[in-house]
Amino acid sequence: MSWSESRFRVHPGQNTRHRWQKVLYERQPFPDNYVDQSFLEKLRKNVYARKYQYRAVVFESGVVIQQLCSVCVFVVIWWYMDMGLLAPQWLFGAGLISSLLGYVLFDALDSGTGRNKCGRTRWADLKSSVVFVAFTYGFSPVLKTLTESISTDTIYAMSALMLLGHLIFYDYGANAAIVSSTLSLNMAIFASVCLASRLPRSLHAFVMVTFAIQIFALWPMLQKKLKAQTPHSYVVVTLLFAVSALAGLLTISSVGTVLFALLLVAISCLCPYCLIRLQLFKDNIHGPWDEAEIEEDLSKFLM
Repeated sequence: MSWSESRFRVHPGQNTRHRWQKVLYERQPFPDNYVDQSFLEKLRKNVYARKYQYRAVVFESGVVIQQLCSVCVFVVIWWYMDMGLLAPQWLFGAGLISSLLGYVLFDALDSGTGRNKCGRTRWADLKSSVVFVAFTYGFSPVLKTLTESISTDTIYAMSALMLLGHLIFYDYGANAAIVSSTLSLNMAIFASVCLASRLPRSLHAFVMVTFAIQIFALWPMLQKKLKAQTPHSYVVVTLLFAVSALAGLLTISSVGTVLFALLLVAISCLCPYCLIRLQLFKDNIHGPWDEAEIEEDLSKFLM
């Protein structure tokens, strides 16, 4: 007789008329490890399993694609400025126009709801922007000479680690402890300051840090608004942004472009497929042995 069968067997001398109950506060004529056949009647499998649709998962992967492309565009722009192929005046002008257009588009999509909640006006937003630009421009000589005592290889290594950390801690919409939007943004800005310190002039450093704020702080806000309000436009913008990042990277390295394109395809197409396939092998069991969960709303006791 197996161990599992012995658990369900009532031994001689036991009171067979006494029905076993799953309680600890009553003395019963059964062994401590005894359970009857009704123990597995409430067995449930994959109660909280989610059924994913491939198109929906591909759509959600656009957030990851956006951030990867943002890092790629940032590195490409920095390389162009470091090689002297892009004038800082042109980048600053293009960034200023893009920011104004993005602000107008964001305000049109939001209909002023967010600004009204926090009590801000367009004039307050303009003053904050002017103060930030003036502050960054005034400290650009300091940014340029901030890491003179550090070797260039160390700067590149630190920047790569910071950008990797930015991608790891970025808020992709998952409810996880590792998510930290503040830490992610700070790591991206730190990487931009490190790379900006290796540019030829203070003006280059100022424009580079300003561009980092635009692409790592302002651009994701607009993307989230597009995703919530106009999903089709969000998909189109994501595709155009990915193509732009690949086109810019192609001017630097063809091998890097191929590898980056494969990475984007794997994240947007292969990973969703693997996620859906792995759901078929999910086998979580639930039953009377689970921990008790309080379903009643206890917030009234916290007042």
